[in-house]
Amino acid sequence: MAKSNQNEEKFNFRVNSEIKIPKIRLVGDDFDAISNVAGRQIDVGIYDTYRAVRWAEELDLDLVEISPNASPPVCKIMDFKKFIYDKKKKEKEIKSKAQKTVIKEIRFGPNTDDHDFEFKLRHAKKFLEEGSKVKAYVQFRGRAIVFKDRGELLLLNFLKELEEYGAAEDLPKLEGRRMIVMVSPKKKKQS
Repeated sequence: MAKSNQNEEKFNFRVNSEIKIPKIRLVGDDFDAISNVAGRQIDVGIYDTYRAVRWAEELDLDLVEISPNASPPVCKIMDFKKFIYDKKKKEKEIKSKAQKTVIKEIRFGPNTDDHDFEFKLRHAKKFLEEGSKVKAYVQFRGRAIVFKDRGELLLLNFLKELEEYGAAEDLPKLEGRRMIVMVSPKKKKQS
């Protein structure tokens, strides 16, 4: 049976004697066991809270308030610790399936030579194959800002080379002294 002071801030359910409302709507699965304990046929319906708590205690289970805002509140007789365990397990599973986006940055100068370009292009291809996003930018220092067109051509050439690995989210745009473009990986085909 659950203790009345559960350390579950995330799952805030009232259990057993914490349920102060005089009548509750009982729902659940195992009404045969509840009927045996009660000595009469019990089905989904409205019952006195103290009786439902007593039935739960006799079954070594808990009366848990599932929907407190209903009128009357909806309760279920179950193993509260197992219920919380299953809920945490399901949340953990959902969290592990959620994909985390990783962004890798690649920096160019407006006068980047061919060798550096190829080197950075290989890295970008590897990052995109791994499923990471690539943020490529041309950093303009000092008077190099006058070579904006060179920076744009460099990034457009970069995007053209990466066409089969990823797609640009937008065209290159100037933000302060940087011209930036984001490249998202293409979805892998399920084989």
